[in-house]
Amino acid sequence: MLEPGPTGACAPLDRKAALAALAARFGGRLSTAAAVRDQHGHDESWHPSAPPDAVLFARTTDEVSAAVAICAAHRLPVIAFGTGTALEGGVCAETGGLSIDLSGLDRIVRVSTADLDCTVEAGVTRSRLNSHLRDTGLFFPIDPGADASIGGMAATRASGTNAVRYGTMRDTVLGLTVVLADGRVIRTGGRARKSAAGYDLTRLFVGSEGTLGLITEITLRLAGVPEAIVAAVCPFAGIRGAVETVIETIQAGVPVARIELLDEVQIDAVNRYSRTDHRVAPTLFLEFHGSPAAVAEQAEAVAAVAEAHGGGPFAWARAAEERARLWRARHEAYWAAIALRPGAKGWPTDVCVPISRLADCILETKADLAASSVIAPMVGHVGDGNFHLVIVIDPARPDELAEAQRLSDRLVRRALAMGGTSSGEHGIGTGKVAYLEAEHGDAVAVMASIKRALDPLGLLNPGKVLRAGAIAPGVRVAPPPAADR
Repeated sequence: MLEPGPTGACAPLDRKAALAALAARFGGRLSTAAAVRDQHGHDESWHPSAPPDAVLFARTTDEVSAAVAICAAHRLPVIAFGTGTALEGGVCAETGGLSIDLSGLDRIVRVSTADLDCTVEAGVTRSRLNSHLRDTGLFFPIDPGADASIGGMAATRASGTNAVRYGTMRDTVLGLTVVLADGRVIRTGGRARKSAAGYDLTRLFVGSEGTLGLITEITLRLAGVPEAIVAAVCPFAGIRGAVETVIETIQAGVPVARIELLDEVQIDAVNRYSRTDHRVAPTLFLEFHGSPAAVAEQAEAVAAVAEAHGGGPFAWARAAEERARLWRARHEAYWAAIALRPGAKGWPTDVCVPISRLADCILETKADLAASSVIAPMVGHVGDGNFHLVIVIDPARPDELAEAQRLSDRLVRRALAMGGTSSGEHGIGTGKVAYLEAEHGDAVAVMASIKRALDPLGLLNPGKVLRAGAIAPGVRVAPPPAADR
C-alpha cells in the first residue's frame, strides 16, 4: 500500500519520468498527441476540456495494473476513460496525469443463459452486448440513452429509461474486477444472487466514478426478453396532468417498463431534430413488457388514468421498427435540445425526488424556467422521480453561465429540501461536488476516509466527487505548467 510520509508529504511528482516509464512499457499505445489528449479531456458536458499529459490505450487488466503501478511510483494522477458520454465533467484531467482509455478491453468473456448473467470487460458498450445477446432470449436492460461502455456505466451508477422496472447499475452488477491505486487487482462479489460474506465492496465501487479504483471487468444480471412489448406516446393539456398520471400509475403498482416525460419545449426540439410530428405539448413516452394479456391490461390501466388527467389520444407502437423509431427520438433529446441554438452547448443537470413530491418539484422548476432568459428543455425518467434539464447556453457568455448555475443551484436545493438527491444518475464529477455535503452531511467525512484508505495519495481521478482538501491532507497534485499541456 502506498502511503504519504509522517507529515502527509510524499515524493514529488515527476511527470517526465512517469511518461518515459510508460512509453518504455507500452510503446506506440501511449499517445501525447494534442488531439488525442484533448479528446480525452472532456465529456459531453459544458465543462471545458482539461487534457491529460498522455493517453494509454490499454488492452488487458494486467496492462491497466502495470500502468497504474508506474503512475503510483511517480505520483502521476490516473483517470479512467470509457466512451466520454458522461455529463458532469468526470473525465476532465484537472491536474493532468494519465488517461487510461479502456475501450480496448472489449471482450464479452462469457454468457450464461441458465443463470441469466454474463461477464464483460469494461470497454464493451451496452448496444454491443445486446447485439451479442440477440439470439439468447436475454437482454441487458439498463439504458441510459447514450451508447456508453459497461465499465463507465458501473463507475457512474448509471440507470436510464428502463430503471422504473429493471433498476439501475447498482441492482444489476454482481461482481467486479478492479485495479486499485497501487496497481493491485481485486475481485469483488461473484455470480451468486445473494451473499452475506463480508463487506459489499461491489456496491462501494459502483458509482465511485473512478476515484477508488479502475473497473476493468463486470459480471452482470441479465433479463429475459419479454414475450410482448408495446410502446405509446400520450400528449397532455398541461404538465401537471402528465405528472399526476405518472404518480398515480406508480402508486397503483402498474409495472410499466418505461415512463418518460418530455415537456413542450423538448417535444418541439425533438420534432425539429428527429423529424417527428408529435403534438407540441407535455408528453409521456411509455413502454409495457410482459405477456400479451399483461401488456394489454397495463396499457388499459394507464390509458384510463391518463384520460382522467386530460391526456390523449394515445399513439401506439407495436412493431419493433416503430418502437425503435419512437425511442430513437427520445434518446436524441439531448442533441435535439442543443440544436435549438446552433453553436451552443448544453448544461445538463438532473435530480431525483420521492415520487410524491415529483409534481411540486417539476412545477416549481417550470416556474423558474418561465422567468428565465435561457432555454432549458425538460426530460425525465419520471417513473422513479428522476428528471433532467438541458440548459442551452453559450459558454463564452458569463451572463448565461451565471444564469445556468443559478437555475441548476435552485433545482438541486429544491430537490434536497424535498428529500431528494442532487443527482439521480449523472453522478457528481466536478459539477456537483459542492452539493455533496448539503446532501450527506457528516457522511462525507466517512467517504473521505474510505478514499484515503484506498487512494492515500489522491491520484485516482483527483477533484471528482469529493473536494480535493478532503481526500489527502498534505498531499496536493498541481496541474502541469501551461507549456506542458
